Amino acid sequence: MMPQDEPRTCQMWLSQVNAFHAQLRSTETARLRQWEYSLRPSASLPPTIMSSTSQTSSTTAPSPDPEKQAGSVATSNEGGAASAPAKPALTFPEGGTAGWLTVLGAALILFSTFGAALSFGVFQDYYTREFLSEHTPSEISWIGSAQLFLDFSVGLPAGKLFDDGHFRLLMIGGTLIYLFSFFMLSITQPHHYYQVFLSQGIGMGIGMGLVIVPAVSIPAHYFRQKRSLAMGFVFAGSSLGGVLFPIILNRLINGRAGFAWGVRAAAFLTLGLLVIGNILMRPRLPTKKQRDPSENAVLMNIMKDKVYWISVAGAWLVFWGLFFPYFYLQLFAVLHGIDPQLAFYSITVLNAATIFGRTLPNFAADKLGPINVAIPMTTISGALIFAMFGATSVAGMFCFAIFYGFFSGAFISLLSAIMASLAFSVNEIGSRIGIAMFAIGFALLTGTPITGALLRPPEYAWWRAILFSGIVILAGVGLLVVARSMVIKRKKSSRV
Repeated sequence: MMPQDEPRTCQMWLSQVNAFHAQLRSTETARLRQWEYSLRPSASLPPTIMSSTSQTSSTTAPSPDPEKQAGSVATSNEGGAASAPAKPALTFPEGGTAGWLTVLGAALILFSTFGAALSFGVFQDYYTREFLSEHTPSEISWIGSAQLFLDFSVGLPAGKLFDDGHFRLLMIGGTLIYLFSFFMLSITQPHHYYQVFLSQGIGMGIGMGLVIVPAVSIPAHYFRQKRSLAMGFVFAGSSLGGVLFPIILNRLINGRAGFAWGVRAAAFLTLGLLVIGNILMRPRLPTKKQRDPSENAVLMNIMKDKVYWISVAGAWLVFWGLFFPYFYLQLFAVLHGIDPQLAFYSITVLNAATIFGRTLPNFAADKLGPINVAIPMTTISGALIFAMFGATSVAGMFCFAIFYGFFSGAFISLLSAIMASLAFSVNEIGSRIGIAMFAIGFALLTGTPITGALLRPPEYAWWRAILFSGIVILAGVGLLVVARSMVIKRKKSSRV
């Protein structure tokens, strides 16, 4: 080669390298665009890449259970063209050491929070007769109603934050707020309504609301086929708390310890259990930053889901009347001449029965579907409300507490499983549960004060409150029946 030919040769090599890089960039761009449009089956490919995908034969059919296919994209090309990268499908270990320890930790969280809330009947009785005796039962029930309202309504932001991956922030923040408010309740003064309302109604309610939705939702990271059962075990923790807390509080508050140290002792118990529960729970699915952006657009799916909103409306009516016995059974028994020492155990027996009501029906729900199990169980709960008329003896009181606890406990634990079953993706579960709990919070806020006002003390016309509670529960069941028929059409399966 002559020296004068060397620059020309270098230019030829350089042009070949540039042409190769341009071809490579064009190929990669086509592949990326083909992958992007493969995520949108309803969209047509643009003409610029139509030729490269003309031989692609794969189609994406809607699945009756989209969660099974969440995160997976498969394309095939018979002509030998490069296929789009496939995202790994989500898998659920259905347990394992980490999974069951997470369930145990979540159960401890609900034992310490929702279990204490279910024991408000003890406070209702004590406040009415002594601590806040100048206030009516309806005014006092606003404390427990506000607590339950915040317990559920704070689930709206908590569910969204959980789906975005802020699990630890919610758990630590909620735990600190709840414990601080619990200890503040122990230093409130008799006949100072606002102090009790702020500490027990507002503070403890906000703390509970921040931790309950993450605790209820976290089993969905580990379970799919056994999800209802896992959530049932979590809610069984609240039932066990509802058994032990009334005994502890009744013995301490009405005993030698008194109100201040009785509440303080219960607060120290929850301190230890909440710490253990926080340590045991571990999330495992990707956070919002780690997921594909297309997987985070869940709000529109929820807002357009008519079945979901009919289910929420049905649950709203059910919860509007469901908690009347939890708040007033002990007072009902005492005012009907039952020995207060025995009446104290009415709430304990009621919550003990919910342990079985929150596990056995959930086991059946994994086989038959959560809505299919919830409808008959809740129908019986609405009918049992009227049986409260006969709970005027020791035997009648305990029989009512056992049966009502079992059947009403089923719907409380199946609510999360129902909302999770309506989700199109596991990334929606926290938001769906949180939105439902937010709406239901208004039912809990107004339900027991309405029944308290219907009692009209000092005459205590119990029939008014019982009639109201029974009717609204059965009306809610009617909406759940409508939702069930719509879900069957959508999933093309009777297992809903």
